[in-house]
Amino acid sequence: MESLPADTSWVLYAAAALALVAVLVLATSAAKNRRFQPGDVFVASRLSRGNRIFPTQVAVTPTSVVQFKPQWLGRQEHSIHISHVSSVTVDTGLLLSDVVIETSGGSEAIRCHGHHKGDAIRMKQLIQQYQTQRATAPATDAPPEGATRDCPFCAETIKAAAKVCRYCGRDLPPA
Repeated sequence: MESLPADTSWVLYAAAALALVAVLVLATSAAKNRRFQPGDVFVASRLSRGNRIFPTQVAVTPTSVVQFKPQWLGRQEHSIHISHVSSVTVDTGLLLSDVVIETSGGSEAIRCHGHHKGDAIRMKQLIQQYQTQRATAPATDAPPEGATRDCPFCAETIKAAAKVCRYCGRDLPPA
């Protein structure tokens, strides 16, 4: 078995090292580009600025809007509660759309570039749908006004929202 000349062996080692680095980069990219949560997650196109290696993802849930930006080391997440979304702006270009989700809570707006037109419109529709559901949902936290219950300790009739019995002075369990 013949051995390779000394001047060509380093070329093979360099090529093997380069192939290993390429495989590691591709594996890292594939791992970081998977959807970060189930549900309605919208992934930006790789053809847009800032999304070449790790595209931005936006998740719209009934309680919040979350922007997820994977990075080589770590990730960046920005979330806005659905009740704090004040406006959604969709700027449609020739191929892709930019989406700006403004907040009334004093935090920074979510800005994402390079979403497909259908995804941008669907994001806006979902946010409006969840806000409407939240606004029209009946409040179930408080009992109806004027409702009463019996104190479990002294059996006197007290208001349903009471936290302390006015007769025996004991702390009450929630209604």
